[in-house]
Amino acid sequence: MPSNAAEDEPERSEENDPRGRHQAESAETGADDAPAASRRKQKKQRSFWKELPILIVVALVLAFLIQQFLARVYMIPSGSMEETLHGCAGCTPDRILVDKITYDFSDPGPGDVVVFRGPQPWVENDAPVPESGNSVARFFQSIGSVFGLAPPDERDFVKRIIATGGQTVECCDDENRVLVDGRPLDEPYIYWQGGREEQDDFGPVTVPEGTVWVMGDNRNNSLDSRFQGGGGERGAVPVDNIIGKARLIVLPPSRWGTVSDHNPQAEPANAMSAPAWQQGVPLGIGVVAAWPTVQVSRKVGAAVRGTVRRGR
Repeated sequence: MPSNAAEDEPERSEENDPRGRHQAESAETGADDAPAASRRKQKKQRSFWKELPILIVVALVLAFLIQQFLARVYMIPSGSMEETLHGCAGCTPDRILVDKITYDFSDPGPGDVVVFRGPQPWVENDAPVPESGNSVARFFQSIGSVFGLAPPDERDFVKRIIATGGQTVECCDDENRVLVDGRPLDEPYIYWQGGREEQDDFGPVTVPEGTVWVMGDNRNNSLDSRFQGGGGERGAVPVDNIIGKARLIVLPPSRWGTVSDHNPQAEPANAMSAPAWQQGVPLGIGVVAAWPTVQVSRKVGAAVRGTVRRGR
């Protein structure tokens, strides 16, 4: 009698049946899927918090290097450049972005608003700035000055260039205008604080080679080349002391904008002058020079992340 096929088929164990073994393994794996996913998620979260302090340090270092060599934010401490730049005690002063590489490719010129270290004749009679006895306070003061959040430790000034080396400057003609090489200046940026629209006479002074003559836009409330060091040639500022050119007002938001660099010695509009694209060459070079810094920062960030991953 023929036998029943189902009854004649031998029993298969999990060891002999690949399908049974696969199903058993799948059941065991399924039971562990949820805890494994949870552990991976927790590990990823822990990795982020480990990496965050390193990324913050890298970002601060890059910001420091950029401000040391490319551009830096400065706080305006006084009102000597009103109304171009705002600054006063107890108020919210302007923070300006100073381009530090422009003068690597061009010379400072009339009309440029520049930040510079006070030369010896400007600071020789100044009392030393008292330092805090608290080392933590000194640390945050130095960090704040780098990022434009606090006044700088050194004696830095911001003024507008009126004349350059070899030119003769004096004041004033019959219309109360400053003269350079006998020609009156066009100065629409002057601010007359208190309403007194009259400048004090000075000069003539021939600006020494390698220096510039600077004055504040708040013309009757500015200690500048007319007075510093006793005036005359001692009031001129060495070009080597210039830190950079003020480009932008970055804070507060209500004051955002570019800083005027109107050339007071410029010829009338119908005279020959350099095309606008040539005047923008230094800034363009500065932007191109900044690109390698961005690339380096990306590589450093990738290297840091790779180190963190290998250390896990």
